[in-house]
Amino acid sequence: MLDYDAEAEAYDATRGGAPRAEAAAAAVLGLLPAATRSLLDLGCGTGIVTTRLASGRPGLRVLGADASYGMAAMAAARGLPVVLASGTRLPVRTGSVDAVSAVWLLHLLREPGGVQAVIAEAGRVLRPGGVFVTTVDKDSAHDVGSDIDAVLAPHLTPAPADSTEAVTGCAAAAGLRPAGEARFLGHGQGRSPRAAAAALLAGQYASRVMPRGITPRELADRLELLPDQEVPRAEPAYRLRSFVRD
Repeated sequence: MLDYDAEAEAYDATRGGAPRAEAAAAAVLGLLPAATRSLLDLGCGTGIVTTRLASGRPGLRVLGADASYGMAAMAAARGLPVVLASGTRLPVRTGSVDAVSAVWLLHLLREPGGVQAVIAEAGRVLRPGGVFVTTVDKDSAHDVGSDIDAVLAPHLTPAPADSTEAVTGCAAAAGLRPAGEARFLGHGQGRSPRAAAAALLAGQYASRVMPRGITPRELADRLELLPDQEVPRAEPAYRLRSFVRD
């Protein structure tokens, strides 16, 4: 997995920057009830999405939380209120917030019980009627039918941590019922073969790709044999699901 402290300064530029963040924030806000006044953004990272959540709706109070000091420091530098905290142990009172968001977080939680623990904690801090909004099937969104996908297909992780089925089951166990869905475009995330090979070797695909019978270097070599090495393939469309606390 990536060292997010080390990645913090370059993270936004390699993940679609402002256009992708704006699309994500608009989609999250579209799933929040009009009466929402407080939002906790789990895994806020550098705060590039969180700042747009705060500015996108007048009167909405937003708090960011991230387990990486480097990421949280970047978010704080953007003027955000942010806490350094694990998504499984939040320094937030039970039933005290109107909404919790988790954008591009759950797919990283590969340890057994990781997704369930984070969703349970989100359910704990939500007030009755509060909304949990999260990306689902994040990695599979990058399957756009390209030649890159064909090379990686035999090496994909068999059970994504953030599958819609898994997330919905964990939400139900936390007293959260399905409420809505949205999609948004991953601007700047269309992959070229050369960029995909570099990302693979840098560990950026750790939640998605597990090379079988081959080393990461050998798999990257196969990507580097594809034509049009610098040409990005189609951009992914990410999915959001919202859940309401009973």
